[in-house]
Amino acid sequence: EKLRVWEPSNAYDFGQIVNALNANKDKAACADLLTITDPKTLPVLLSNKLEGEILLIFIQSLEHYVAGKDPGLAYQHLFYLSKAERFKVVLALLSRNEKEEVQQLFDLLAESQSDQYSLEDLESLKKVYEL
Repeated sequence: EKLRVWEPSNAYDFGQIVNALNANKDKAACADLLTITDPKTLPVLLSNKLEGEILLIFIQSLEHYVAGKDPGLAYQHLFYLSKAERFKVVLALLSRNEKEEVQQLFDLLAESQSDQYSLEDLESLKKVYEL
């Protein structure tokens, strides 16, 4: 049964929801959370709590549930995730397989059309993700 999510009003609430989603590996509910969360607020909501597991469940949720319906939103989340505290540290610790998952999401976005980003935007963001 999918967890019900609500729009978090602060970093603490966001962290609690994300931890529950991650514990259950609930990618569909995580996609719901990312759909109702303004991408610009991600760095503040994540505070200093970004971990590899959290980055991965976000990437998987975006890839499997969000990118097909709203590639622009998926791009925005990728963009603002890269502004989060600890992003570089977490990125450095990803395994080769995990990096491939991130690459798959970028490939999916490259195949999609959106007025939210150009292929140049996508390429420069890929560099930020060290792909």
